[in-house]
Amino acid sequence: MNNIKNYIIEKAERAKNASKKLGLIPTVVKNRVLLKIAENILKSSDRIISENLKDIKNAEKQKLSSALIDRLKLNEKRLVSMSDGLKEIAKLPDPVGEVIEKIKRPNGLKIEKIRVPLGVIGIIYESRPNVTVDAVALCLKSGNCTILRGGSEAINSNKILSKIICKTAYSVGIPDGSVEFIDNTDRKIISEIIRLDEYLDCVIPRGGEGLIKYIRENSSVPVIAHGKGVCHVYVDKYADIKKAIKISFNAKVQRPGVCNAMETLLVHKDIAEKFLPKMISEYKKAGVEIRGCEKTKRIVKGIKTATENDWYTEYLDLILSVKVINSIDKAIEHIEKYGSHHSDAIITENEKYADKFLKEVDSAAVYHNASTRFTDGGEFGLGAEIGISTQKMHARGPMGLKELTSYKFVVHGNGQIRK
Repeated sequence: MNNIKNYIIEKAERAKNASKKLGLIPTVVKNRVLLKIAENILKSSDRIISENLKDIKNAEKQKLSSALIDRLKLNEKRLVSMSDGLKEIAKLPDPVGEVIEKIKRPNGLKIEKIRVPLGVIGIIYESRPNVTVDAVALCLKSGNCTILRGGSEAINSNKILSKIICKTAYSVGIPDGSVEFIDNTDRKIISEIIRLDEYLDCVIPRGGEGLIKYIRENSSVPVIAHGKGVCHVYVDKYADIKKAIKISFNAKVQRPGVCNAMETLLVHKDIAEKFLPKMISEYKKAGVEIRGCEKTKRIVKGIKTATENDWYTEYLDLILSVKVINSIDKAIEHIEKYGSHHSDAIITENEKYADKFLKEVDSAAVYHNASTRFTDGGEFGLGAEIGISTQKMHARGPMGLKELTSYKFVVHGNGQIRK
């Protein structure tokens, strides 16, 4: 245990020391690093895919679901997307040093509210190796050092990616220690990281509900939680059926193993008999298992019964809960009770109902006539995201560059004293 603790503290000390320098690195250097990492990832694509294949084979041996394996998988297309994401972040304005607000007091004091990096961020995540690249890119651009602890299921992929990142970053002028990757998969390490309040300024967990709950309850470091995604689509009685089918299909099927995929479909009773048979037919063609309420089962035969637990469940798979609802108020009540405050959508042509839903549903992202799958840093124009916060302090929704900064007040005077 002492060896693990010493191993973690050594990395944390390096990151803390580097953070004093990284926050002062010019934008041009940070952008050069990101572009060079993007280039080297593509140059190393064969090596990365080879290492990723080891993780895929291990996942298959462990009989992980196809959706979870999809989250894990890297191919040429995803590496190109990863590289493009780095280039997009390089193009974005550097938040560090931005003057958020200027105040001039009657006594002549000039006060500026200026963005600064958070400092050292611990990122604890599972499955998706693209998080390694997205997290480092966003943290470097926003002047933050990172300590990365990925899941054991992606260890080979994360090792090769972090090796490419560190070698590239340090060769271009980023301070040694700015990116620290933990290549030990012992779960005891998580307990050590979340108590390093002497070195870390915040922890961002990305993973299953159990991991996030454990970190929230045991961390002495401030936590910004990427919570689970029990996302809903509500098909209102005034919905355009073609539009509703298109959106509802995309929200569930396009990539079911991600947090912004729909898990529960709510349908107004006045449109259910027209909509559900067509919709469920499309789902069945795509291999989606439907779990419905009693009203749903009367409309469409041969589907499973949804249990109370199903309404709370983030399946991350081709499984969907369906419920027929009597009113928009009941839909909002259902989302409030069973949802996770991640992403929820209404499909309707009634602007009054759309406005009511968007105002009253308390989620990080709310949608009118669009798929929940857009809750993503890249899709929101943030370049990428380090997580999707389902809490309200200190950030909410996709966390991009600005969400990885704090601020300080810089005060200019000319001999003023307080009376």
